[in-house]
Amino acid sequence: MPSDADLPDDARNVQGGPLLACSFSPLTGFFRDGCCNTGEADSASHTVCARVTAEFLEFSRDAGNDLSTPRPEFRFPGLKPGDRWCVCAARWLEAYEAGCAPPVVLEATHERALAVVTLGALKRHAYRGG
Repeated sequence: MPSDADLPDDARNVQGGPLLACSFSPLTGFFRDGCCNTGEADSASHTVCARVTAEFLEFSRDAGNDLSTPRPEFRFPGLKPGDRWCVCAARWLEAYEAGCAPPVVLEATHERALAVVTLGALKRHAYRGG
């Protein structure tokens, strides 16, 4: 289990600004701190703050990661369309390539996502809501 000591204190988003929170309800992030923070222990790079859609949830389930079913033993409530969640950059890219990438909250997407996904792809799917 990651500790608070692993949390970066100067995390940046993909636009170069400070990393904003993704979601506190449901509580997201590899560190379950509400942000898409990452570190050495996060080998899957949970760095993309996505506003999940039904299409993406189905895609993820079919790819072997059911994000809809609650898993209380992992403090995971199960997601529903409209929830914000820190998704793995590679899974977001797979969804993008399959034409079902969910919208992205750029200000809450960690800059390390750019090691996997282009800024252009993220911007094309930028969430433009509240």
